[in-house]
Amino acid sequence: MIASVVVLCVAAAGLSAAAEPVVVFEDCFEGKLAEGWSWLRENEKTWRIRDGALEICVEPGVAATVKNALVRPAPDRTTGTYAFEVTVTFLTAPTQQFEQAGITWYNQGKPVFKLVHENIDGKTYIIPGRKETNTKTMQLRLIVAGNNWTAQFRPDAQGEFQTAATGKLPPPGEDQVSIQCYNGPPNAEHWIRFDDFRILKLAE
Repeated sequence: MIASVVVLCVAAAGLSAAAEPVVVFEDCFEGKLAEGWSWLRENEKTWRIRDGALEICVEPGVAATVKNALVRPAPDRTTGTYAFEVTVTFLTAPTQQFEQAGITWYNQGKPVFKLVHENIDGKTYIIPGRKETNTKTMQLRLIVAGNNWTAQFRPDAQGEFQTAATGKLPPPGEDQVSIQCYNGPPNAEHWIRFDDFRILKLAE
């Protein structure tokens, strides 16, 4: 009987270990950017690595003209379920309508989806889902499996992830994931901090 219990415990431990997410890529922004990133419309004067984070000055622009969008190839989403995580902090309270920061998905070179912390009519929200928020720091998590996405968030990067919305992506094609910010004020300097970017492969 004891031997059977031991075997069962070992098997259960093995199953638990197998169920843990696998880190595909991570960047803690310690001193420099990790390999594999590239910039869209880089402005060297308005981004910096400081105190273990990437900081970007949010400039005027929209999805198609965003400056200092940091992008990298995304894993093949037909091979499993992947989570893309980053923590964003408004170092200056957003004041511009639609001022935002977060994750953008590119397909065939075009932005097709965003998961952001966004200022709308003087309040901040998680978009998509329009979930109202009240913290300057937000951990964002985009889960992608095939053509499906799930947008999640955690205020102050604490507690359980909450689901904001779900939906569909276009079929796979030169997929890239980006961290970026835009719709900044034209006459003020607002900086946004990006911490702990990770790509995880989740257990099926």
